[in-house]
Amino acid sequence: MLKNIEGNAFLIVAVLVFVAVLLLLEGLYLLWRNYKGPEAKKIEKRLRTLSASVDTSAQAQLLKQRMLSDVPFLERLLLNIPRAHSLDRLILQAGLEWTVSTLLLCGAGFGLAGFLLIVGFLHETPLLGMGVAGLFACVPLLYVLFQRSRRLARLEQQLPEALDLVVRALRAGHSFPTGLQMIGDEMAEPIANEFRIVADEVNFGVSLQQALTNLSERIPLTDLRYFVVAVLIQRDSGGNLTEVLSNLSRLIRERLKLLMKVRVLSSEGRLSAWILVAMPFGLAALMNVFNPQFMSLLWKDPIGITIIKYMLSLMAVGVLIMRKIVRIRV
Repeated sequence: MLKNIEGNAFLIVAVLVFVAVLLLLEGLYLLWRNYKGPEAKKIEKRLRTLSASVDTSAQAQLLKQRMLSDVPFLERLLLNIPRAHSLDRLILQAGLEWTVSTLLLCGAGFGLAGFLLIVGFLHETPLLGMGVAGLFACVPLLYVLFQRSRRLARLEQQLPEALDLVVRALRAGHSFPTGLQMIGDEMAEPIANEFRIVADEVNFGVSLQQALTNLSERIPLTDLRYFVVAVLIQRDSGGNLTEVLSNLSRLIRERLKLLMKVRVLSSEGRLSAWILVAMPFGLAALMNVFNPQFMSLLWKDPIGITIIKYMLSLMAVGVLIMRKIVRIRV
């Protein structure tokens, strides 16, 4: 009888301990979800991107300021650098979850790797190592610029559809801020996030004029600035905003059509440029496969190394010239 009571007591204690541990894990999960979960990260992202304004008025200062670094020491240091906020603006326009300190530390890491590669492994001069380190240090910035151009191109393609959505909302009897909110709710990223920021700023008490100005600062697109200017002029002088936005949407679509036609007509030149850039490297690789002794003089003999240096420099100049020729702005 006593053994049965002891066995039942042990079973009850074991069940209670299991339930307590389960509840503890559930509580820790809920706590993590409240601070680090997807919804919390989404809210934090929207709050961090609300401070893209260059306005220093008291009304705009109600918005949360973007952090240049998660480390307090680096934050104080970066605040004293004049171009730090310009880098932060580039990161914001690229849609990346980076900070300025992350970008600078990545650049420093790439630069150090390039210097060690040239000086430590290839045993070249420190001057050449510093030059290569400078090129490697620009890799993170080039990635940010690439992501920025892709995002801005996507925004430019989405803008006519967004304007049509605002036009339909106005014709249905909704207000203009409601039309902007509908863009944030119904359209895809990245334009939805930008217009959600505009709606949040208006809800926080920022004037519509300042919120649209902030939008044009975050997105440096000429078509978007036409939209902002048209809205602001209509609010001051009056007029049919629906007709203005409809005409602007049609104008943007026609310009994008012309741009696509120009890209098609210039595709032959762009393909020729890619072939001319890749051909020397391809021929060098084939010659190295079939006659490695002949090609080895280019990186073993000092004269060959000098030839490669000048050749790469001239090729870089040629790439810039060809890019300038085939890139046509519409």
